Amino acid sequence: MPLIAMTREMGSLGKDVAAIVAERLGKPVVYHEIIDQLANKMRLRKSHVIRFLDGKANIWERLTTDMTSMAIYTVDETLALAQSNSVAVIRGWGAAHLLRPIRHVICVRVCAPVPVRVQRMMERLNTDDEEFVLNEIKLSEEAITAITRRHFGVSWQHSDRYDLVLNTERVSVAECADELMALVEDPEFQETAHSRQMLDNLTLESHVRAALRADPRTAKLQVSIGADHGIVTLTGSAPRDRGLALVSEVAASVAGVTEVKI
Repeated sequence: MPLIAMTREMGSLGKDVAAIVAERLGKPVVYHEIIDQLANKMRLRKSHVIRFLDGKANIWERLTTDMTSMAIYTVDETLALAQSNSVAVIRGWGAAHLLRPIRHVICVRVCAPVPVRVQRMMERLNTDDEEFVLNEIKLSEEAITAITRRHFGVSWQHSDRYDLVLNTERVSVAECADELMALVEDPEFQETAHSRQMLDNLTLESHVRAALRADPRTAKLQVSIGADHGIVTLTGSAPRDRGLALVSEVAASVAGVTEVKI
């Protein structure tokens, strides 16, 4: 069954679309769960991670957030969820850009014009402070823009990055869910042995990268990682002998690695 990777704008009702699709598919939507794992791996408070991702971190929080580690662990958690086949929708986290090469992943963006979203958020928050709501939307979008450019080198608002773009100004939530379900049933988006292997390879590469980052002995070493059917190939500027031995040792300890080549 295909996996849906969704990017949604604040106030676009993307959360509601995801919930309907997940209910129809009998699997959950994932969003907050990744925050919990990130906070644990980075040894930060969950509130710290949330404020950083929302673009609301104070100076101290920005200075004490290792952005490289956050990027590595975010990718690792997202790929692990995609590989598990246990979820229907991964909402946010750059999943639509990270997983775009995988044929059985449907990349979707849910959007709506700013005035429509402002009005919806004012009603949802029970406030008449339009300026406050507009600022919240701008902060959210600036944070998404910064993260997708830094991690993936793309603009998240470009339509050609998605298989489907849904504008909820004129298309209802139920109709949006119907459109997504049509792609879920489309033969073009079904999992194949090739698409599954590509996902497995990417996930193993990510697991090795996360393991190297988590180990103080290898955290700062610059290493390129490739994986194919359990065989991991490491190249880069790690110091000869001791450095290469450490990298190989850490990589070999990762579940799923059958051989390490340097």
